[in-house]
Amino acid sequence: MRTVLFGGKPVGLSGTEIRTGVMAPDFTVVNGALKNVKLSDYDGKIRVIAVYPSIDTGVCQAQNRRFNAEASGLTNTVILSVSCDLPFAQKRFCAAEGLNNVITLSDHRSVEFGTRYGFLIEELRLLARGTVVIDAKGVVQYVEYVPDVSMEPDYEAALKVVRSLI
Repeated sequence: MRTVLFGGKPVGLSGTEIRTGVMAPDFTVVNGALKNVKLSDYDGKIRVIAVYPSIDTGVCQAQNRRFNAEASGLTNTVILSVSCDLPFAQKRFCAAEGLNNVITLSDHRSVEFGTRYGFLIEELRLLARGTVVIDAKGVVQYVEYVPDVSMEPDYEAALKVVRSLI
């Protein structure tokens, strides 16, 4: 079983580990209006999935701020910010921060994203931190599972891949 550190302790990741070069599995999550949203709704665009445990922590907030700032300079690209937070909490944070370039999505109902992409910390019903970049044809081009959820993802590595796809 794959593990990451959470609060300094190893926790297991459930689900299928996603790898570069494979077709990105579709999944359904919930947006701020409580409507179902699928990855396939963004077909034809480069998709950056920014995965994080909880919008109510400083590192997760920093991650959303950074991807929001970067999004404005990326053409044909969407940033899908995914956690198991309730959509209300995600929406509240983005409104308070003025973040309008990331699309916050909640995996709280079925943890379908977490399971299909291997980010689910099952015993906590949270997602681990990481980044997935999917090209406009639906092929996974970059994956990072951050080994310690208290650390930020490698933004530059993910953004380098995104820029090479634009």
